Amino acid sequence: MERCEQCIVREFSSVKALNKEELIKMSETKTAFNIKKGEAIFNEGDVINGVYCVKEGTCKIVKLGSNGKDSVLKLVNKGKILGQHAVISEEKSSLSAIAVEDMKVCFIPKTEIMNFFNQNNKFSLEITKEICCELKNANEAATSFSNKSVKERLASALLHLHNISGITAEGELKIQLSREEIAGMVGTATESCIRLLADLKKSNHIDLVGKKIILKDIKGLQRISNSEL
Repeated sequence: MERCEQCIVREFSSVKALNKEELIKMSETKTAFNIKKGEAIFNEGDVINGVYCVKEGTCKIVKLGSNGKDSVLKLVNKGKILGQHAVISEEKSSLSAIAVEDMKVCFIPKTEIMNFFNQNNKFSLEITKEICCELKNANEAATSFSNKSVKERLASALLHLHNISGITAEGELKIQLSREEIAGMVGTATESCIRLLADLKKSNHIDLVGKKIILKDIKGLQRISNSEL
């Protein structure tokens, strides 16, 4: 099993604030496991007894709406940590994390995380910064969501998939979400999402080959989403 001091998660998260001794202790207490596409890492309402470090793969962060449908709030890929907000606040999870591709994840028990949090000021500061950044991003996303049309939100979602996973040499998104999942990111009905994807194909911004989406005009999608070029 890869040791924590050599893990990619250390490069992109609060774990970088831990010293060598703490990283060795973390390695001794962690549990590594595989998550299959479609499986939940944790569900909304769960009591989370630790944090999850994403070593490989991508998951969607989902909130169940009052209409009974899932809203995809964001995608999280390798190098990130999940569950720290629920662990620190000692509340049940308000969100679900569902794998959109096969993943490798490590679980660090709450007792270890809280020991580091209470004893290492740099680590507790980094955790706090991460939680504040997540809240800031969530507020900005909510504001952007309310100010954009469905078509603009769809273009933004496609660009987000591009930024998270990249594209193949043929321009295909490496992560291919279902039309229903994309509709959940955009906040619209699946039928509307399908229609708008067809419109983007007609305007030559994308191509559709079966369930695959090929990005042909990224700058054009940026213009539609009102993003900066």
